[in-house]
Parts: sequence; structure tokens; C-alpha cells
Amino acid sequence: MPKMTSRYKIAKSFGSASASYDISARLQRYSGKHLMPWLPNRNDLTVLDLGSGTGFFTDLLASSYQQVMGLDISKDMLIFAQENRNQAICWLEADAYKIPLQDNSIDFIYSNLMIQWCDPLDLVLNEVMRVLKPGGLFIFSTLVNGTLFELKSAWAQVDDDQHVIDFKAEREVRALLNGPDRKLLEAKQQDIILEYENVLHLAHELKSLGANHVPKKQGKGLAGKDKWQKMTKSYQDFLEPNNIYPATYKVFSGLVVKLS
Repeated sequence: MPKMTSRYKIAKSFGSASASYDISARLQRYSGKHLMPWLPNRNDLTVLDLGSGTGFFTDLLASSYQQVMGLDISKDMLIFAQENRNQAICWLEADAYKIPLQDNSIDFIYSNLMIQWCDPLDLVLNEVMRVLKPGGLFIFSTLVNGTLFELKSAWAQVDDDQHVIDFKAEREVRALLNGPDRKLLEAKQQDIILEYENVLHLAHELKSLGANHVPKKQGKGLAGKDKWQKMTKSYQDFLEPNNIYPATYKVFSGLVVKLS
């Protein structure tokens, strides 16, 4: 139950951000764009966008493939997608831990910056393999350890509470992507550094993306004014020229095939 509750809290965070998400989703655009070279060049395929969000990339997939479905846990995200995307797309409100599709029914699954929210991750990957056809592909990006290290370091100067989400190490994710029924064919890790006017700008973007939910946080609510000021002062150690505040996102992407 704690895991399930955490997932639905995340869904609520993303749902409340549905209206602002596309404006702030710079990271998703970058990472999703880098997955495009791995997409199959046949158009007679059945495709699932796992964690489709506002449907930006689902819409792109629908322009290239025969049957496209978008699955998300957030009802608000799906409502936004239905109102703004290709009418031929089938939208599914569901949990990635229980995909409402038959075994061996999907040619490839696309998932851009979603599986980092899944814990335990192995159960989601097993579900992905269940619905993929033999020879089917799982094309994904996810965040790994080291993401937002500047923000984490700045908060570490203030207190011992957790203010920044912990992501899995790349080696942990890689280990889960190889097994008797799956093989990681290609992979890459890249640092995407986004620039911000100040720390408040970063905090607002994380909130507008729904990415401000920290499951292990002890203190509830916002940090006090004094703590916030101390953290922002510590963050200045990372300042770039022209007083630009950088934030590093470590994006791990891969192409996995389901073995026969």
C-alpha cells in the first residue's frame, strides 16, 4: 500500500500540472527527441506510449504508426491529451504495474521520462515484457542518480532532510534490462543541463512538471524562509557566468528487445 499510495500522490502532482506541463517540459522535449532515431521505420505497428502525460509525443507517434495508445495514471493529463491531440489515439487511464492489454499484443512501447517514478521498477519491466510481442521493442528514457546534484548539494548544507528525489544508479537500471526474456541492445547516458534565472525559477519548473513530490521527505510543507535563503546561497557555488543557475539531469536511454 505505501508504494501504491506514493504512485497516486505522484499522479496527483502531475495531474495538477497538466495545464502548465507543456510550457515547462523542456527536459521531456530534449530526452524524447533523442529517442527518435531508435523508432522502427515500419508504419504498420501497434504502439503504446507508457506514461503519455499530455500526449505530446503520443501525437507524434500517431503521425507515423497505424495504431497508437497513450497510457497514463493521471486522469487530468489524459483529459488534456484527449482535448488537444490526434482523435485517432486510444487513451488508457491505468497504472504501469497493471497494463490493461493482452499478452504479446504490442509491437513497441515508447516511454519518455516515466519509469524513474516506478518503484519497484522490475515489476513494471515485467509488465512491459508481458504485453510486447516476441521481438517487440521497449524504447525508453529515465533519470538516474546524479540528477539535480546541484540542488541536492545546496540542501545538504542546510539540514539532513530529503528535499530532492533519489533516482536509481545507472548500473541498477541496466541490470534490470537484461534477463531471460529481454536484452538491452543499445544504451546511452547524457547530461542535460538546463539554465535558470534563480533557484525559485528551478523550483517553479519542477512544480509545474509535477516533479516536486519527494516520497521520503520528513518535514511537511515548504522549507522555512531561513532554510530557503541558506540553500539558495549555497547553490551560488554552481553559478555560471551572467549569474545563470544550472541544473543537471542525468538521462539514461535505451533500446530493449523482447526475446522469443
